[in-house]
Amino acid sequence: MKNSFRSIFLPLLTAAIWGTAFVAQDVCAGNVPPVTFNAIRFALAVVFLLLVKGVISAFKKGRKSVEAGGGQAVGALRNGAGEAWRTERLSGMRTLLIAGALCGFALAVASNLQQAGMEAGTDSGKAGFITALYVVLVPIGELLLKKRFPKVFWAGLALALVGLYLLCISGSFTLAPGDLLLLLCAAAFAVQILLIDRFAGSLDPISFCIAEFAFAAVFSAALALFIERPDWAKVLEYALPILYVAIFSCGIAYLLQIVAQREGDPAIVSLLFSMESVFSVIGGAIILSQRMTAREYAGCALILLAVIIAQLPEGRGRRKAKSER
Repeated sequence: MKNSFRSIFLPLLTAAIWGTAFVAQDVCAGNVPPVTFNAIRFALAVVFLLLVKGVISAFKKGRKSVEAGGGQAVGALRNGAGEAWRTERLSGMRTLLIAGALCGFALAVASNLQQAGMEAGTDSGKAGFITALYVVLVPIGELLLKKRFPKVFWAGLALALVGLYLLCISGSFTLAPGDLLLLLCAAAFAVQILLIDRFAGSLDPISFCIAEFAFAAVFSAALALFIERPDWAKVLEYALPILYVAIFSCGIAYLLQIVAQREGDPAIVSLLFSMESVFSVIGGAIILSQRMTAREYAGCALILLAVIIAQLPEGRGRRKAKSER
């Protein structure tokens, strides 16, 4: 019963953090340049996760000191196979750096497009729903890798396209600049998810996350030096929403995601994660007093329905749809 409660509560809490992060991003949009915003939040997330990793390592060392009886045998075994151990460690470090660089670059592209889209005028609720299209785009990427999908998936994709039309397309059949940037953001997040699926099984989750955020921070900071001139007084003024996104959305939500996926059924957990788009609309309405038209709400409903259909066990063949924020 306890595990059943955790497998439902933790994904919903994760989705709530990710969804409300859109509100924090919306608050910063137009006040803190988008690339600078992301460089700062990724750097802060690295610091936070390093602290978490340090606490966990200290706890593990404390336990090992209590169980020191077998320490000499372990040391002898390591000395006897020292070369193999070093080779394996170097190989793991190389994999971590490659994975961190690739996923960090995809994350930087996605996050900067997302923040730029919100700065261009797309509100937090709309941004949350459009970004959620990565759940549909991930299977398309898998399809290109020769994976097959049942017909119900294509029904979900069709619903998503109709919903996107109602939500974003104006009478002139054109996308607003912010909406287009968010569509590209969803595609970049889909690439990131596919890359994480490729590497995550062989890497420590916290180390992987630290490497990904570190590379994303470096890529964003390098880009910011060329295209932005931030007002640091404004950055300090909006320190609280930046800290929220860095610590809660990037750090805590990621750890909750890992715990939830270990304890719950992958299809159900993934379905609950998709509720982040609902929380983004709720957060925007409560905190920022944002309102949407009936047409836009209908588009949101269809997109959310498409996200759910795309993740049902019958529609996805019980495959995992993994994600990191």
